[in-house]
Amino acid sequence: MNQSPTLGQILLERGVITEAQLNAALQRQQETGKLLGEILVENESCTIEDVLMALAEQLRIPYVRLTERMVESDAVARLPADLAYRHQALPLTASNGKIRVAVGDPFNFAAIDDVRIATGLFVEPVLASPSEIRRLVEKHYMQRMMEEAHGGGEDIEVLEEDETEIGDLQRMAKEAVVIQWVNMMLRQAIQDRASDIHIEPFERGWRVRFRIDGVLHEVPAPPKRLQAAVVSRIKIMGNMDIAERRLPQDGRIKLRVSGKEVDLRVSTVPTLFGESVVMRILEKTSVLFGMEELGMLPDTLAKFRRIIKIPHGIILVTGPTGSGKTTTLYAALRETYSVEKKVITIEDPVEYQLDGINQIHVRPKIGLTFANGLRSILRQDPDIIMVGEIRDVETAEIAIHAALTGHLVFSTIHTNDAAGAITRLIDMGIEPFLVASSMEAVLAQRLVRRVCESCAQPEPAKPLMSAGHGLPAPSNRRRGKGCEECKFTGYWGRTGIFELLLLDDDIRTMIVNRATAGEIADAAIKRGMKTMLRDGMEKVEMGLTTIEEVTRVTREDERVLQGVEI
Repeated sequence: MNQSPTLGQILLERGVITEAQLNAALQRQQETGKLLGEILVENESCTIEDVLMALAEQLRIPYVRLTERMVESDAVARLPADLAYRHQALPLTASNGKIRVAVGDPFNFAAIDDVRIATGLFVEPVLASPSEIRRLVEKHYMQRMMEEAHGGGEDIEVLEEDETEIGDLQRMAKEAVVIQWVNMMLRQAIQDRASDIHIEPFERGWRVRFRIDGVLHEVPAPPKRLQAAVVSRIKIMGNMDIAERRLPQDGRIKLRVSGKEVDLRVSTVPTLFGESVVMRILEKTSVLFGMEELGMLPDTLAKFRRIIKIPHGIILVTGPTGSGKTTTLYAALRETYSVEKKVITIEDPVEYQLDGINQIHVRPKIGLTFANGLRSILRQDPDIIMVGEIRDVETAEIAIHAALTGHLVFSTIHTNDAAGAITRLIDMGIEPFLVASSMEAVLAQRLVRRVCESCAQPEPAKPLMSAGHGLPAPSNRRRGKGCEECKFTGYWGRTGIFELLLLDDDIRTMIVNRATAGEIADAAIKRGMKTMLRDGMEKVEMGLTTIEEVTRVTREDERVLQGVEI
């Protein structure tokens, strides 16, 4: 009788792993007792998909790459939600006395038995990615689980917030269904690459939305009666006061999800129909980009790299909230840091920890403001300083003083374009000659969604009426037609569009003479500054993004592209 090949032999024959990698994994298996596939994945010798495909061949069961269309609602309805969650088993089809179920662990025989008993059908298992099974189980069973646990409940009157006893809220917040739903929501948001979670109460319902690639997408919400319990659960996790529902509160939640460390910044605000909650998701690995990953075109990147290596002066990054300013500053700090330099930051809050860099979290309640913290930093003998944001004239004055006394200062400010940052400082009350003598560069930026690589297709370029605008000729435009990978949006991930204003003697003279932002911008463009619109249009022609994305995030688009056939 022929013996089935081992998992290691199959992976070796497929060329997935080498003999050396297999031997190392077998050695470690003897030492730890772990499964061979688990060790190979931990060692990054292969992927979990490689292991599952090899297991499928070894056990002679199918392996499938799950898609939304494979899951039939009739099959999902046959298996109770608690069993699907407990075993991470996803029903795909049910017919002719058989139910096809996707599992991530082929040796979980208890799952097969429980599904057979619960459905009364013969179980045909197939192997699939555990992360995809979990995502689809949560999607298809989330609302069903709520209804099974609490019934339809349309005839139950929802109490006013002020009529709900605190003890009831504490009890409800600890119910398994509430805890399960909050955990599912957080895990789903992280899997979907969301940057924020919005929970918004209304009179007859409530809404849950994820911000993905800068755009909000609605997801299923539990019944209205669970609103107060879900909010209380989040507040308990964030060490916030669940008894206080009349004042805004801030909290922080630390999680480990699928081996990743994630911080959540929680903000609650009382509204007419309950508390609105926004959670900012800070995944520690997601922001730590290198300079090449920011999305700067080669000429802009070369200029920015050169300017951040000057010994002293102020470099500002400007743009609205959520435009990637912190990511750019962190990349610049990592590029400029060396053991010979002392780097100190003061931030509100410290979003990500950077190795080798001293980071300070402002605490206005005890007097540690940007201005006070910056004064103290200067006594710490730093070479490079990052100020999270210039919000007032006091902080601006100290930052300028630091730049003029031999420090390199990075900071952010909220303006629409690069030239506007200069006039904003003067409007704050800073003398123009101080701005002119301390400022070295201003980088304005926005984030645009990238065309999804999985479903990108060439887009015939329509003629642009670009005469006089300096826009490049059409070349390699693409558009995503929509697929499961990008959730049928046509976009996956984001990249930056940039406008780098470098100060020279002529522009410094204009600043001292109180030139307007428009005059400074015109002068910079004549000296070779590429505007955000121009940068964005070049990325459209490169096939990285679309005209709609560039026009969505830039301000001057409606004027410049008026009459352009898109």
